[in-house]
Amino acid sequence: MSIPSFGLGTFRLKGQTVIDSVRNALDVGYRAIDTAQIYGNEADIGQAIAESGVPRSSLFLTTKIWIDNLSPAKLIPSLRESLAKLRTDHVDLTLIHWPSPGGAVPLAETLQALSEAKAQGLTRQIGVSNFTIPLLREAIALAGREQIATNQVEISPYLQNRKLAAFAREQGVHLTSYMTLAYGKAVQDPVLKTIAERHKATPAQVALAWALQQGYSVIPSSTRRENLQSNLKAAELRLSDEDMAAIAALDRNERLASPEGIAPQWD
Repeated sequence: MSIPSFGLGTFRLKGQTVIDSVRNALDVGYRAIDTAQIYGNEADIGQAIAESGVPRSSLFLTTKIWIDNLSPAKLIPSLRESLAKLRTDHVDLTLIHWPSPGGAVPLAETLQALSEAKAQGLTRQIGVSNFTIPLLREAIALAGREQIATNQVEISPYLQNRKLAAFAREQGVHLTSYMTLAYGKAVQDPVLKTIAERHKATPAQVALAWALQQGYSVIPSSTRRENLQSNLKAAELRLSDEDMAAIAALDRNERLASPEGIAPQWD
C-alpha cells in the first residue's frame, strides 16, 4: 500500500475549524487525512468523516503516537483510543510522532509495539516522523526497510533537508513533507511568485509541486475551501529544471518545528 502523494494536514486545527476543513477537503476531492494524538482533534475528524458520506474504504488515515505513549504498555491502548475517536477500526498509517526524548523508551520496544499493532489489524502500515539519519538508520536496522512506510519530516524551500533526503532515497524510504509552505511564508516569497506567474499558478502550488516533483508526499492544511481546492492543483503543475534550481537556491536551513526538550539533534 503506497502513501498517497497528497493529503490534508490538520496541525493546529481544532473543533469546528477542523470539522469544516476536513468536510471541505473531502468535498473537493481529498482522500488522505493526517492527524496526531497530540493535535487533540481526532474526535473532530472522526465526526467530520462520519458526516461526510465518504466511505471509510476510500480514505487513507494517518495518526501519530505521542511521546508519552511510546512504551509497549501504552502504545496499543493509546492507538485504540485514537481509533475510537476517529470512529474506525483501523488507521492506514501510524507513525512515531517524535523519537523518544533522550532515548527514554528504547526504539526497539516502540517499533515492536507498532509491529504488534499492525499484526492486530489496528494499522495497515507503520512509520516514523522527525527521524534524523542516525535514528532512521537504527529504525531500518531494527524493523527492516520495508516496514518503514515513511519518515514524515519538515521540508520546505527554506529547509530542504538534503542530507536526510539523500539517505532516505538511498535506503528506499519514502519521505512525507510537512510545513512545505513554511507557515505561509512561501506564499509571499518573490522567487516563488515569479515562478507562479510564469506558470499561471499560485506560489503555494509552486512550493507543493516542488516537493511532489522530488517524490515527497505533501500534507498542506487550510481552513479555506478555495485554498484547499487550489492546493490540489499542484499535482498537475510541472516545474522546469530552471524553476527547481531557483527554489533550490532558497535553502537556508531555516527550521520551524524544533520543540525544546523533544526535538532530536538534527542532521
